[in-house]
Amino acid sequence: MWFIYVLSWIALFIQIAIITLSIAAGLYYLAELVEENTVFTSKIIFYLIIFTSVIHGGILLFEDFPFYISVLGLVANFFHFCVLQNFPYFYMTSPSFIGSVVLIVINHYLTFSHFSQVWYPFSEVMAYFTVCLWLVPFAFFVSLSANEYVLPTTTASTDHLVSSYFKSKEKRYGLLSFFKYAQESILPQRVKKQF
Repeated sequence: MWFIYVLSWIALFIQIAIITLSIAAGLYYLAELVEENTVFTSKIIFYLIIFTSVIHGGILLFEDFPFYISVLGLVANFFHFCVLQNFPYFYMTSPSFIGSVVLIVINHYLTFSHFSQVWYPFSEVMAYFTVCLWLVPFAFFVSLSANEYVLPTTTASTDHLVSSYFKSKEKRYGLLSFFKYAQESILPQRVKKQF
């Protein structure tokens, strides 16, 4: 009886490791796709913002949900749209980015408060969080690395275009650079045999 219990814990750890590696591989693949197709990614994020706005409007019209949560979700989508205007570049000090982050936190707090007071099935709670709160911020999170390897088109300074690009090419902190660093430091490297 104890042997199968220990085996179940070993299987659980193996499953967690496989799921973690699958999520990391999927995020790496998405980051590569976003990096190669920034214009298409901005269109996808734009349509995701429209989609979640329509969902918020539908919840506002057809569900017995607090008015202020739906309106706050629509205002957050407006801020997401403002952040999208400079895509693939993200300015962490811009009012639209700061407002977007603040509204995400406030919206999560108010939604958690509502769902703790009114009972909904777990599937409906997860549907609301996935579609209305996490979909657009997750798309922005995956696309954080998109501006790392985008070629410059214009520059405001009087320096030469290419030299200013390489001057600004310092340490990168995006999602894709994190995965590349993890790949280089954790995974074993294959060495080619030279004959």
